[in-house]
Amino acid sequence: MTRAAAPHRVILLVPGGLALLAGLHAALMLLQVPVPAVERLPEVHGIILVLGFVGTLIALERAIALDRPLGFAAPALLGAGVVLALAPVPPAAGGTAFLGGSAALVAVYHRLWLRQRDDAVLVQALGAVLAVGAAGLWLGGVEVPVLLPWLVGFVILTIAGERLELARLAMGSGAGGTLVALAGGLMAAVAATLLWPATTPLLGLAVVVLTGWLAHHDVARRTIRGTGLVRFMAAAMLGGYAWLVVAGLVWLLRGQVLTGAAYDAAVHAVFLGFTLSMIMAHAPVILPAVLRRPLPYHPLLWVPFALLHASLVVRLWLGGALLLPGAWRAGGVTNVLAVLLFVGVAAWRVLSARSRADRRTP
Repeated sequence: MTRAAAPHRVILLVPGGLALLAGLHAALMLLQVPVPAVERLPEVHGIILVLGFVGTLIALERAIALDRPLGFAAPALLGAGVVLALAPVPPAAGGTAFLGGSAALVAVYHRLWLRQRDDAVLVQALGAVLAVGAAGLWLGGVEVPVLLPWLVGFVILTIAGERLELARLAMGSGAGGTLVALAGGLMAAVAATLLWPATTPLLGLAVVVLTGWLAHHDVARRTIRGTGLVRFMAAAMLGGYAWLVVAGLVWLLRGQVLTGAAYDAAVHAVFLGFTLSMIMAHAPVILPAVLRRPLPYHPLLWVPFALLHASLVVRLWLGGALLLPGAWRAGGVTNVLAVLLFVGVAAWRVLSARSRADRRTP
């Protein structure tokens, strides 16, 4: 295969991009910003952002690692779920596609596990099992605030497994077994919240303990003293861990939260503060593997990173906790701008690298 991005990879990324844009539009609607209203978009934006955007990116990267045609069924089905969830068709159509895509992702991890019985793959597979649970619950009519722990567990275990995969030497020889045990505890806590909502503080405890262990063992604690890309990646990872602890503390101290400022804090600390920070940190590594184009580092990457974290402080602390007028909406709108700015900077760096490569080609 040539260095050019394989066309099917780019095509499979399109629904993920659509999910991101639709989710950001829905966020503006929920923030009561005067944007065009799109029917049912606020009701599906959570599921399409997690399973449609994050899920498609993860599934595509794992399919490339597997390097088998059937592996691409996972990102294809998750992408189809995005399109169907937004289309004027019964909601069950999108839910069925999300369920099929999540199950296909489990199958991809199973094949990767058979290839090499790796604890990092096992932890990510456990996360995919939680994605199957989330999709099945949503298809069955369970509201997103109730099934939220399943989506949270999917994201946390996927990223935790990838951190073990990428930083295994720094974490030590026994890290894999410890992380598997922590992942099992998190899965048990997630299942318990659905059956017995009063056990939600146990979920918070599991999140805080797992996050503390990851942060303590992650090489980012040392590489933060580096320069350039190394320092940027470390800062993004450590910032992500900090926000994940915030979400865990919300559940630990408040129990189950389904509405209000505490719910907003838990959701966005996980999916913006933690997940997006980790995407920013790993984009220079993962995007080249997916697109076969480099994402060269540039100091401008610090701008959306700083804007994201500052806007989360404004939204969750000044707006949600201190109830300062206008802070919640201002922080939320700036969240959206930070995401779009990061996408724009990343696209600029990829395209500029491609232009330089084309000029060097005889």
